[in-house]
Amino acid sequence: MIRILIADDHPIVRNGLRGAFADLPDVEVAGEAANGREAVTEAVRLDVDVVLMDLRMPEMNGVQAIAALAQTAPSIHVLVLTTFDSETDVLPAVEAGATGYLLKDTPPEDLIRAVRAAHRGESVLAPSAASQLIGRVRKPTGLALSNRELEVLQLVADGASNREAARLLFVSEASIKTHLQHVYDKLGVRDRAAAVGEGYRRGLLR
Repeated sequence: MIRILIADDHPIVRNGLRGAFADLPDVEVAGEAANGREAVTEAVRLDVDVVLMDLRMPEMNGVQAIAALAQTAPSIHVLVLTTFDSETDVLPAVEAGATGYLLKDTPPEDLIRAVRAAHRGESVLAPSAASQLIGRVRKPTGLALSNRELEVLQLVADGASNREAARLLFVSEASIKTHLQHVYDKLGVRDRAAAVGEGYRRGLLR
């Protein structure tokens, strides 16, 4: 018997997913969670095999919950089930430890097959998610940050605003914004917090 946990902040979605598994002899819905923190707690408490994890949830988002489960209960496989398939959604989830990545418009029969595959430890990816991963692999690797971009990123990591960074570097605020956009593009992120996090992960920041 494959024990699963459904983690989604929408009760209607959880109810619909529960119904999809209701008549299966080899799958049991052991529990539900309405946020990422609850998903981690309940997955461990109920000793489930697979978690169906939404990405956008309150208290703790899906990526954070996946990472937490990878640390506390690595035997639990996480199958992301979401409506988002951009690079900035797919890559962090897979890097955090997700076994699979599906979209919510996946046919029920494909979802059931994916749960069984995830239980076996096999990766299951929606075509759009697979394309994002392949695209990242094919990207040129020479996109190093310039010295000025590193300076700007370090100032942002130290808590400086665009205006403060511009004053410290003796450039215009518009120049700081341009440098930041180049940093986002090169690091594959879309905001300041993600850029700082990626900067630390890559060892670019002190």
